[in-house]
Order: sequence, then C-alpha cells, then structure tokens
Amino acid sequence: NLVGIVTSEFDAYNPTDAARRIEEFVSILSNWYVRQSRRRFWKSTSDDDKIWAYVTLYSALVTVSKLIAPLCPFISDEIYRILSRVTLKDTDPSVHLTLFPKSNPLLIDHKLDAATRLAMRVASLGRSARSKAKVKVRQPLSKLLVEISKPEDVEYLLIVQDQILEELN
Repeated sequence: NLVGIVTSEFDAYNPTDAARRIEEFVSILSNWYVRQSRRRFWKSTSDDDKIWAYVTLYSALVTVSKLIAPLCPFISDEIYRILSRVTLKDTDPSVHLTLFPKSNPLLIDHKLDAATRLAMRVASLGRSARSKAKVKVRQPLSKLLVEISKPEDVEYLLIVQDQILEELN
C-alpha cells in the first residue's frame, strides 16, 4: 500500500507528502510491528513463525530503502548495502541500480490494515487512560471495555484482539 501511495506522490511531484507517508510507515514499523513481534524474533527455536517475522521485517526495510532513495540518496544506499551484505540476497551494488518498487494490489490486505490501525488507536487510548488513572502498565487489568462507533470495527477488533490485550496487559 505504501509503495502505491509514494509512487503516486512522486508522480504528482509531491515529495514532501511522499516523505511524510514513509515516515509514518517507519514509525509504525518500529513502534508497533517490531514491538509486537519481539517474542517472535527472540524465541530460541527457529521455526517458520520466527523466519517469517524476519523475512517481513527485511522486506519492509529493503523496500523503504528503495522508496527513500530519491529523497535521501546516501543513507538509503547505506541501509540497502548493509541489508544486502547480511543476506546476500540482492546482487545490485547500490540501491540506485535497483528497480523502484511496484505496488502489488494482490499483497494488500485492507481489512488487516484497518484492523491494525484500530488496534493501535485502542492501545494508545488505553495507555492514555492508564496514565490518567495512574495505573502502571505492568499492573494487569481485570477487564477492558471498548466502545465501537462503526459496525465494521467489531470485526476488526476480533482480528486484533490478542494484540490489544497483550499491549494493554
């Protein structure tokens, strides 16, 4: 989804909005995906779940390095070279010699995207409520009530229920 949005912004000669979308994605990647996947990364066994967690992160980082190449040529190249050196997957010596990413609509899961954004919003509101009530994050909650404003949010909450409960303890 990000690739399509950034490509559209670049095509419209709007690099500022393209950069903002990339920044938002990197923030979500580092503050949500990596935190939610921490157990998957650090488990002692090397099963499919752990491997796919790393593959997903690797793919996202390589794609971001390609997306930021027109905006930040030196840092994007360094990120790309480090990732390529570690995995030996990409053979191009520079990010600037690779093809710009193309959006693949078959890989976009709009329902999961909406559910994840809802989970992030609910978790943020939950942490804010904890802070306001002076309840520490390490103290488990006996229950969590979420008021739904849109009917489709019920389905989305069921998809990400476990992540919300884990995030809010």
